[in-house]
Amino acid sequence: MPLVRIEIKKQQDPTYAKRIGQLIYAAMRSSIGVPEDDNFQILAEHDEQHFIFDPGYLGIPRSDKLVIIQITLSEGRTVEQKKLLYKTIAESLNAELAVRLEDVFINLVEVKKENWSFGNGVAQYAL
Repeated sequence: MPLVRIEIKKQQDPTYAKRIGQLIYAAMRSSIGVPEDDNFQILAEHDEQHFIFDPGYLGIPRSDKLVIIQITLSEGRTVEQKKLLYKTIAESLNAELAVRLEDVFINLVEVKKENWSFGNGVAQYAL
């Protein structure tokens, strides 16, 4: 049920954004129990004028390699599950793609289950 948006600065490697998405999907599967095949992602690369961020907000030094991740998902995860998700994503991006931990920005947007339609004009999760 998650919808993942990944925003990065334009890269020379055309597979970079997709590899980030694969790692995020694996992290969601292992840390918050996302089912197999529940993988919907929007990958966007931006030029310098369209990728704006504060390089030091909250005392965290960010670089041009910043990865902004927004995950919309059904409500119900515990704070501990969310913390594990953040940690798992950041550590896997760091280990596999050398993304600095400081450059992993994650935002979760929780919605009620009836706010999803996966096709056919039907609210598949509505009770």
